[in-house]
Amino acid sequence: MSADAHGTFPLAILAKAPIPGQVKTRLIPALGAEGACRLHERLLRHAVATALAATSPQCITLWTALDHAHPMFRELADRHGLRLRAQPEGDLGERMHQALQAMDAPGVLIGNDCPALTPALLRRCQAALTHADAVFLPVEDGGYALVGVRRVDRRLFADIDWGTNRVMAQTRARVDELGWRLACPARLWDVDRPEDLNRLADHSDLITVPGGRYR
Repeated sequence: MSADAHGTFPLAILAKAPIPGQVKTRLIPALGAEGACRLHERLLRHAVATALAATSPQCITLWTALDHAHPMFRELADRHGLRLRAQPEGDLGERMHQALQAMDAPGVLIGNDCPALTPALLRRCQAALTHADAVFLPVEDGGYALVGVRRVDRRLFADIDWGTNRVMAQTRARVDELGWRLACPARLWDVDRPEDLNRLADHSDLITVPGGRYR
């Protein structure tokens, strides 16, 4: 079913340019710098395809990092009609805050680490904002793969230990402090560590792992 049948909504993707040695660094011991970079690019393209199946391309913004003029960003923008914006300075919380604040209506923000995220789940998360103040998709390592809010408040991302397994627990505490209603429609897994590669290889219908299996 087309995205128009469900209605369109703003969707932001935090996207690093595929530069060897600067992306998926925790996977370099298993894949090498070039292999980790190729996987990053495949994951990013998969995230864009998932977004395009959920909402209108005019509603999707790629928030770029590392190299804002990277040819891949230009290719995706030209091919699909996506908007490109440079990620601002600051930690992950500040960058997410700015991306959500730039939306002209309540929407959702994702990265490109979660190949299990589907168009239907994106639409489900957006629909959750009709009754919840915030929506998240927690992942098994203690973080989250998606955030959406009905209204933007910088306090949501304050004092979070980014990159640790405490991120979602601390975020739940912030939601409680704000007195917000929270929705978490699903719990997923992401690809961030070498041990995640075997699961990804088992889901080759989602993304092909460079070099095959790692057992």
